[in-house]
Amino acid sequence: MSSYILPTSVDSYLSGICNKLEEEFPNIRAVRRSRLLQRTLAGCKRRYRHPVNRKQPLSRDDLHIAFLRYHISADHDDKLFLAQLYFGFETLQRLGELVWPDVSRLQSYNSVAMRHTVHITADSVQYTLPLSKSDKFGHGNQVLVRHSSYDDDCMTIFSRCLESRDLLFPHYPELWLRVNSHIPTRSWFNGRFQQIFKNRGFSGHSMRAGGATALAGAGAAPQLIQAAGRWSSDEFQKYIRIHPFILQAIIHDAPS
Repeated sequence: MSSYILPTSVDSYLSGICNKLEEEFPNIRAVRRSRLLQRTLAGCKRRYRHPVNRKQPLSRDDLHIAFLRYHISADHDDKLFLAQLYFGFETLQRLGELVWPDVSRLQSYNSVAMRHTVHITADSVQYTLPLSKSDKFGHGNQVLVRHSSYDDDCMTIFSRCLESRDLLFPHYPELWLRVNSHIPTRSWFNGRFQQIFKNRGFSGHSMRAGGATALAGAGAAPQLIQAAGRWSSDEFQKYIRIHPFILQAIIHDAPS
């Protein structure tokens, strides 16, 4: 095995190898699941393990810092960034579901949210995510936030951004648009993100981890968190960055 390949990546390589060779070797998946191979991989992971480097989750207090900085701004890009930050947190979105990749050949309209899918009621707003890892049938997923009594209510922040966007680009189909009419990119979002949270151990992925942690702290059932984040497996548990004992204390002390 090459020294630069992490043991944790070997599982993915083997799955790809099985997928490519299954027609020629019908029993390859049985070999993949063999006891010898499983024990070898487990021992390799223990011997050559590396510390996991995870970004810190955002909290609602962290979001409020951005809110205080941008909520009175008349600039459309400020409204856009704030809306994406809050909506990404509340609906547990991946950063890639909100912005485009920086590399143009990787940009695809298959992953771009559209304005016509937005549906607003008196107490909620939702729109369709056109593509996600858990969407097996290609119908998209609905992401929704409800109105709250907080001063930094996500629905109000989104509505302000949407009003500005519709005024600037009433005939454009894309939902998220910058003032220059371009879809926001990862570098654009991260640049603004780091202006606020520089050197604090956060990244764009901290929205998703923070949203999952906030739901857990509010006492949400694991199945609800998994469904809200559109996880197809129990991988969502890695995103809840709070010790179980502390989590239980938070839930126990919360008002009913």
